[in-house]
Amino acid sequence: MVCVACLLPLFLIPVVNALPLLVDFILGKVYGLFGWEYRKPERVPPACPYKPVNKKDAQGGSEEHTNPESQKVAENDKQE
Repeated sequence: MVCVACLLPLFLIPVVNALPLLVDFILGKVYGLFGWEYRKPERVPPACPYKPVNKKDAQGGSEEHTNPESQKVAENDKQE
């Protein structure tokens, strides 16, 4: 037997993904009852939450040379 709590995410994820479509459908029907036109809002495309790693050039160094945060703070203290 499989635990019911273990199966819950399998069924919950598709329901959560379908919520925006369901809301658009229901609002379209409600607006239709009043004789209004419901236009679906534009959805923002999904973005990758991870920043890409800096690529290294042929000599082994990175293309961008950035200062660590501790050095940036030290440089800001010197300017004051």
